Amino acid sequence: MKTRRFISRIEELNRSRKNAHARLVKSGSPVYKKFLELEEAAYAARALDRKTKLLIGTSVSVVVNCEACMQWHIEEAAANGATEDELIEAIEIAIKMGGGPAVVSSRLALEVMDGVFKAKAGRAS
Repeated sequence: MKTRRFISRIEELNRSRKNAHARLVKSGSPVYKKFLELEEAAYAARALDRKTKLLIGTSVSVVVNCEACMQWHIEEAAANGATEDELIEAIEIAIKMGGGPAVVSSRLALEVMDGVFKAKAGRAS
């Protein structure tokens, strides 16, 4: 039952993020437009490729306990070729940097990974 609650929470985070994004885009918010431009520039491949930057984003998301950030970064990292092992190492760095609170935050990150990689395995079959 615990896993189902996490899945529901992850689905709600995703729904909420997408709804807020659509609303802010529709509003014509100049601040949100600049935020999206910043995001695009930050994740553009330069010295570091996009996947590496998303793995770093995963670590930071766990340290600051941003659930929606964890969900987005993990899904995007996986979509950009990150493996479960690479994401685990990113989470381990977060635990090292964030201590006990990061261990608690990592629980959601691990649940998101379960959903992402189970869905990938289902599509591959």
